[in-house]
Amino acid sequence: MTDPLDLARALLRAESVTPARGAVFDIAKAALGAQGFQVDRFVAGEAPDGPVENLIAVRGDRGPHLAFAGHLDVVPPGPGWTDGPWSGEVRGGLLYGRGAVDMKGAVAAFIAAAARAPATGTLSLLLTGDEEGPAVHGTRAIIGRLAERGLRPDLCLVGEPTSAHRLGDTVKIGRRGSVNIWIEIPGRQGHVAYPHLADNPIPPLVAALAELDALVLDSGNDWFQPSTLALTDLHVGNQATNVIPARAAARLGIRFNDEQRGDDLVARVRTIVERHAPAAVVTGRVSGEAFLTPPGAFSTLVSEAITACTGLTPDLSTTGGTSDARFLSKLCPVVEFGLVNATMHQVDEAVAVDDLRTLTDIYADIVIRALAGG
Repeated sequence: MTDPLDLARALLRAESVTPARGAVFDIAKAALGAQGFQVDRFVAGEAPDGPVENLIAVRGDRGPHLAFAGHLDVVPPGPGWTDGPWSGEVRGGLLYGRGAVDMKGAVAAFIAAAARAPATGTLSLLLTGDEEGPAVHGTRAIIGRLAERGLRPDLCLVGEPTSAHRLGDTVKIGRRGSVNIWIEIPGRQGHVAYPHLADNPIPPLVAALAELDALVLDSGNDWFQPSTLALTDLHVGNQATNVIPARAAARLGIRFNDEQRGDDLVARVRTIVERHAPAAVVTGRVSGEAFLTPPGAFSTLVSEAITACTGLTPDLSTTGGTSDARFLSKLCPVVEFGLVNATMHQVDEAVAVDDLRTLTDIYADIVIRALAGG
């Protein structure tokens, strides 16, 4: 399949809620194998975060090496779809289906673009079935597999839907980091009429949260907006009106720029909470650190390919949520570029067929530029 629409429709018709495996990988493997890629399809991890199916496809054995990274899993579709989430129907110039934008459309476009690649350099595709889920045994396992095989890309293009209003208007050269923090403060249960005989955990929790909510982490910098802290849950679970509870808990999330580190932020929150409640338990989970690929040769190459195909000069941005680029940035320079993200994760998610074909042209141009002289 070298027509991006045919391939995208086939991928969309394969149900692949995260963690994806099976049929959707069969389709990708067949399309890549027909183009001469050597396909390594493997399963990593065990419950609760696995098993996860992944795929590494490589063509060529000399430099330069351009990798395309993407995912075949999708978020649950939910109810209310006009034609069903796995229909792959085309109506009014739009291709509908869960994953059309995020990101089976981009995967199909790059596989189609690979058919136009020059017979120089090395081209690879790194596809996981667990980007929308815990992401423990997906791209991280792929990176480990690459290391075992002695493969290391020189450049990596991630096909996340970065375009905001028109295809080609935005390229991501970095991402903020993400950490979630859980706070639990123990107390001593008692009767509301005798508060001196109890230890109410709510006041110290409220005081700590007020201080955290007012915290200014930084002012941002040339490429990143200021880091932000958001309170996301508050739980006591007390069903009785005349009982002081034995515990109180909260959760918060921090999206941070490259002036911060995840573990440092957890420690900072812990210090504040323990000042109000010395017995508090503070647990953090860092989903990914912030990273930046400074503007340079790779972002210029991608931008020039976009301009050549669309006439647009894309903005270079670090906004938005996290992606698997946070792992791949440890290997090589990483740039993210893909479809318009207006309908991703929504009911009746759809991509314009014209955009799908134009994205294929852009990807083909990027491949040709990146592998030149290989």
